Amino acid sequence: MSQLSEQELVRREKLTKLRELGINPYPADLYPVTHTSKQIKDQFEVGKKVVIAGRLMVIKVQGKASFADLQDADGKIQVYFNRDEICPGDDKEKYNEVFKKLLDFGDFIGVEGELFTTQVGEKSVRVKDFTLLSKALKPLPLPKEKDGVIFDAFTDPEQRYRQRYADLVVNPQVKNIFVKRTKLFNAMRQFFNDAGYFEVETPVLQSIPGGAAARPFTTHHNALDIPLYMRIANELYLKRLIVGGFDGVYEFSKNFRNEGMDRTHNPEFTAMEIYVAYKDYNWMMDFCERLLEHCAISVNGTTKATFGKHEIDFKAPYARVTMADSIKHFTGFDITGKTEADIRTAAKNMGVEVDDTMGKGKLIDEIFGEKCEGNYIQPTYITDYPKEMSPLCKEHRENPELTERFELMVCGKEIANAYSELNDPIDQRERFEHQIELAKKGDDEATGTIDYDFLRALEYGMPPTSGMGIGMDRLIMFLTNNQSIQEVLFFPQMRPEKKSVELSDTEKVIFEILKTQKSMSLNDLKSKSGLSNKAWDKGIKALTKHKLANVTKTNDDLVVEYIS
Repeated sequence: MSQLSEQELVRREKLTKLRELGINPYPADLYPVTHTSKQIKDQFEVGKKVVIAGRLMVIKVQGKASFADLQDADGKIQVYFNRDEICPGDDKEKYNEVFKKLLDFGDFIGVEGELFTTQVGEKSVRVKDFTLLSKALKPLPLPKEKDGVIFDAFTDPEQRYRQRYADLVVNPQVKNIFVKRTKLFNAMRQFFNDAGYFEVETPVLQSIPGGAAARPFTTHHNALDIPLYMRIANELYLKRLIVGGFDGVYEFSKNFRNEGMDRTHNPEFTAMEIYVAYKDYNWMMDFCERLLEHCAISVNGTTKATFGKHEIDFKAPYARVTMADSIKHFTGFDITGKTEADIRTAAKNMGVEVDDTMGKGKLIDEIFGEKCEGNYIQPTYITDYPKEMSPLCKEHRENPELTERFELMVCGKEIANAYSELNDPIDQRERFEHQIELAKKGDDEATGTIDYDFLRALEYGMPPTSGMGIGMDRLIMFLTNNQSIQEVLFFPQMRPEKKSVELSDTEKVIFEILKTQKSMSLNDLKSKSGLSNKAWDKGIKALTKHKLANVTKTNDDLVVEYIS
């Protein structure tokens, strides 16, 4: 266990005292809550009896009477503690000892009381009795306020993501992001169900990582003694179900890709994929824009959303631009009919970084990504991708060099990808074999394995089908104006946590000065800290013990160095 802070030690002493008084700080009994803070405010009646529960957040003790804020899942309500109301007899211990001395902000309590309005008009609960429901042993990182200025707010992203439980308590606005996330899933699910499509589940552990080009997470099945892979996509399984006779299937799937992390990528992410028989990509474009218009209204009450400096509008219909036209518009180069060598030369002339491992499709993708993608702010379909870029997509009905595919771009990012699905098993086998050759050349985005069972399924016959995938995390980023995927995931993947050290207030004073200066004379640091000799000695010894500072002798002077 890491060293406990002074506050943590005090709280543990209070825990012991509560038990000595016969109070169970973690009771098992059901607590009979009758109202939430929101219900109290929405249905307020002076004198109404209520039973509520939540965290004590702000406590203002004023002798025989005190005010506090009680925070539950719906918000906060003010509660008023009066000694003589809570302890009507001679024994005032419950107020004087338990409430005033042994409770802390962050503790969960239950309150029985009646509603009243304070002199300043605030809706409040007059406490008749209270019950400790859970003692908090660690103080919440609540912001402090002095002279109207808020400081020490819990805003450091890394700490917020690591301690999302604390983030949700002290930054209530964060909760709204996740409320909207759930609204998005519910709205999308309702849209699909109303259309008559069927929600399914497919394997997370797969014998072949298929349906996308990405590095998988690998594990081992002991009983079968075989390697297994966490899914990178669920596409090939959902298509098997179309072969099996379903007219429309969809799944919200957790996918896993063993790749880098940044503001728009997490190793574990959520995708939605839907496949509908007897449809094509033109139908899917119409379906997609109606779906996203419906979702935007369900989440935000409007088709418009703010993302950074842009206002985007999800109202249908959306613009449609072919990939060739897009590249020609932004670069002046027409990829139509060009060889791989032509495209490689053109890319180099544009300043796009390419190498010999890249095939024709990859080269075109690099040009589009560098020169075109970022220009599409409003929802725009980019259509008709070269065949080399789409190994699972049906050949274009009018141009055999292209495929019937679209990607939906918003603010320069792809949020949906859809095909007229390839259902010719011979063509599919040839595409897979071509991907194998690209992988051998070193293209790390080419599919390096062939799913022969999927080919067998296609040989039984798959009807004409259109499929679409949507990145749910990225979509909710746009709908909630968040630039980082970590903000829309409850528990994003983080690097291993460095061992933390809880510093006392004295230690913090010295450490913050040293952190800024990096290195300074011991006497100068002591003078700048403004601490007494005793406090200084205790503080500097603790920092060197925690290996946060190092004291060395230079000539005739002692120098303190900050250790990062």
